[in-house]
Amino acid sequence: MYVSVNTHTHTHTHTNYYTECDSTGSRWRVAIPLNPGSCSDLPPPARGTDCSFSCPPGKYLEMSTQQCTSCAAGSYSLGSCLRFDQWDAIPAGFTSLASFLDPGPNGEDVQACNSSTWTPQGVYLESNRDECTVSLVYAVHLEKQGSVSFTYQYADNNIFFEFYVSGAKITGTHTLTTGILVGGKMIKPVLLKSIQIEGVAYTSECFPCRPGWFSPVPGSSSCQPCPSNSFSIKGASSCTRCPEHYYSHEGWAECKVRPPCSEKDYFQIHTACDSEGKTQVLYRWVEPKICLENITGSVELPETGQREPCPPCNPGYYNSNDSTCLPCPPGTHSDGTYACAECPAGTEPVLGYEYKWWNVLPSSMKTSCFNVGNSKCDNMNGWEVAGDHVRSGAGSSDNDYLILSLHVPGFKVPASLSGMTTSEFGRITFVFETICSADCELYFMMDVNRKSTTVVESWEGSKGKQTYTHSMTRNASVTYTWAFQRTNHALDVRHYVSDTVKLYSISVTNVLDGVASACRACALVPQNSQHAGSSCVPCPAGFYIDRDTNRCQECPANTYLAGRHTYGQDACVACGPGSISNKEHSRCYSDCSFSYTENNRTLTFDLSDLSDVASLTIGPSFTSKGTKYLHLFNVSLCGHEGKRAAVCTDNVTDVSNKDDQSDSAQFVNSVDSFICQSTLIPADGRGFRTAISSQSISLADTFLGATVDTVLNASWATASCDQGRSSVITVRCDPEQSERGELSVPSSCPAGTCDGCTFHFLWESASACPRCTESDYHQIEGACKGGVQETLYVWNEPKLCTKGVSLPPRSSSPCEAIALWLKVGVGGGAFMAVLLIALTCYFWKKNKRLEYKYSRLVMSANKECELPAADSCALAEGEEPDDDVVYAQKPTLLGKLRAIANKVKSSESVQLNSSQSDRWILG
Repeated sequence: MYVSVNTHTHTHTHTNYYTECDSTGSRWRVAIPLNPGSCSDLPPPARGTDCSFSCPPGKYLEMSTQQCTSCAAGSYSLGSCLRFDQWDAIPAGFTSLASFLDPGPNGEDVQACNSSTWTPQGVYLESNRDECTVSLVYAVHLEKQGSVSFTYQYADNNIFFEFYVSGAKITGTHTLTTGILVGGKMIKPVLLKSIQIEGVAYTSECFPCRPGWFSPVPGSSSCQPCPSNSFSIKGASSCTRCPEHYYSHEGWAECKVRPPCSEKDYFQIHTACDSEGKTQVLYRWVEPKICLENITGSVELPETGQREPCPPCNPGYYNSNDSTCLPCPPGTHSDGTYACAECPAGTEPVLGYEYKWWNVLPSSMKTSCFNVGNSKCDNMNGWEVAGDHVRSGAGSSDNDYLILSLHVPGFKVPASLSGMTTSEFGRITFVFETICSADCELYFMMDVNRKSTTVVESWEGSKGKQTYTHSMTRNASVTYTWAFQRTNHALDVRHYVSDTVKLYSISVTNVLDGVASACRACALVPQNSQHAGSSCVPCPAGFYIDRDTNRCQECPANTYLAGRHTYGQDACVACGPGSISNKEHSRCYSDCSFSYTENNRTLTFDLSDLSDVASLTIGPSFTSKGTKYLHLFNVSLCGHEGKRAAVCTDNVTDVSNKDDQSDSAQFVNSVDSFICQSTLIPADGRGFRTAISSQSISLADTFLGATVDTVLNASWATASCDQGRSSVITVRCDPEQSERGELSVPSSCPAGTCDGCTFHFLWESASACPRCTESDYHQIEGACKGGVQETLYVWNEPKLCTKGVSLPPRSSSPCEAIALWLKVGVGGGAFMAVLLIALTCYFWKKNKRLEYKYSRLVMSANKECELPAADSCALAEGEEPDDDVVYAQKPTLLGKLRAIANKVKSSESVQLNSSQSDRWILG
């Protein structure tokens, strides 16, 4: 039940209430005592006004008389409207409900978010800066058809913010969808400046003007801000001027002492070229001026600089007689220093925007200032030209958004680049530098077809002079925007006015109706054509322009058109190892096959089972507040014939059951590549029909190659990776895995990367094994049984191959139990053994007989002739020993046989000589 309460101040001891409306549309006014238990002197109930009754703006319903009464000066009323634009505190009726995206194990909300809330900041209400979900709820009773309007600032795509009306309840919900920002970037909260609700039955009170505002007459429907250098208190009907040497800004509730002027209180500008082609530097005070010049410690405004020659015109423009720069007519070109000239035959103008001189802001660019809490910024220039660069202006406060925008009507690919089949229609390149002493941030954004502005990239703090490039992959009207904010915190005093950003040059290619700074060679009509001439014609996809003939030639096999030109065969770049090009020569990919030679053996791999897009979910991980999040990787290993089939999509725009899929959302929130990554937050049942997916990025746009080496030197530089970003998928043979296998990341880098620039994945699969060949198996021959021998074939262990050749079937062949050669060999061996034994026995017996005869002979000789012992034979001086019989310490069998034969011969020729000889001689 809703009960309206009269909070208007009374001298009575009671408060009047209206009862709930009955079925006839009637209600009663009743008095409720302010002090419980005191019920005396209460007025009797009275019939109330009609339930649809309301007062006009500037009046309120006086409950005692039930009549509309004009608000006093210093207050205001919206009649049947409610408006909230004073945020010194959260107004009565608002409730800030903090919850957590991932409930506890028993469904309870985790207590980490209890302290998260929307915070009042005076002129606006600021959402929480953590990953908790915080809903700002206001309940109101509407008696007639009404509306809700609000003013807000929503600058961070990593926040999911929705505003919805449900019955009589209005809810604004803030959720940080990805509190897991690489590099620890601070999120930009949602700022809510005002809420207005129409359709309430009546208002029972007038609202006093907030400090710094006033309403001069009774019956006001709104309050006005006090002018600069004046102030007011709450409920004021007029403003009071500040004392001398004090100042205030518009809408301030107090005055402050004027400080002495310093270098932070002025800025320089360049004047436009005059009729003599001269310009000069001027210095101006930051408006509104709050400093004092003629006091101790103050500085004076620098004198105007000398008149200097104006910088040349930008490329594609020429200098007119009145020293202004005008665009060259179509078909002509100029570098900005000479008159426009026609392009030679066989060439075409290079259309685009190229701004590198900043004497005046080009007609296609605009500058502005925005601050949700400071309307004074709206009419100021956000950026100022400065000769060789354009720089951020002073603004009105340090947390202003200083905006510079460039509108491009569309893109048109020239005939000379028609052979390129990439999805790029144009690209923007700019050189910038930020010089900051605080938490400044530069945003680069784009608005496609005037649908919604999306942040493309941002840079925090001071950044050295560098170049950034962004490709346009759709032919559409686009507005590029640079927004610079010195600090994210609202400050009354200017501390960082000297913090600045400088844009040195901006270049946009292939701009529809752009200007030309040069001419580019193009393909001509073939000579055998009946329309042969010097006019340019587009080349088919995958063709380059021959330097000698200026005719279209197809790129060689397994090359692709790279770079930003198609002139010359060098525009066709060879694909990396293990990759081939598609038919259009637009990119390289793998056909899921790979071969290499190792130790004179060629290994062939068939990865077709890994060709479909694979997904890998890593996590969960948790933030400091306890938010659970996951990393999702989609991987297209082979490339699907050059199509980047791995798609990652942000669904932040439709998680609240919205079916609106605008062109801009589809263009910005979807990424297709070889490898992409998204950050997921699981659904928690609080109005989300699915998990939240955001921060989708591409990790691999180009297939560089496949190799068995550990290094493949190729990478692409990005804004955050100076050495380039690369992704490596290691495919490992594991016969125990399925053919599809399993994808994983290194345990040392659970997010797939340790530095944000190099990503590593491991894909273990049976399909990653080489194809089987004849060298992967061996044969086993069985025993000969029954004249039959079987031959088996088995894989080498461990088996590290798949598919390919199959094992040959088991085979049988006839055989003999004992082979003929084996029989002959065994017989011959046995015969020789018997013969050798017989000879040995024969010679042994004969030797024994000879030894016996010899011993008898020696004995008889000693008795008859007394012959000396024949133990040794003396050698005459100079004689050599007889080599015929030499016994080793262990004579061999052959040696024994020879010795026996010699002994027989010697014994048979022994002669007894009776002369006086000194030695024995064995003949």
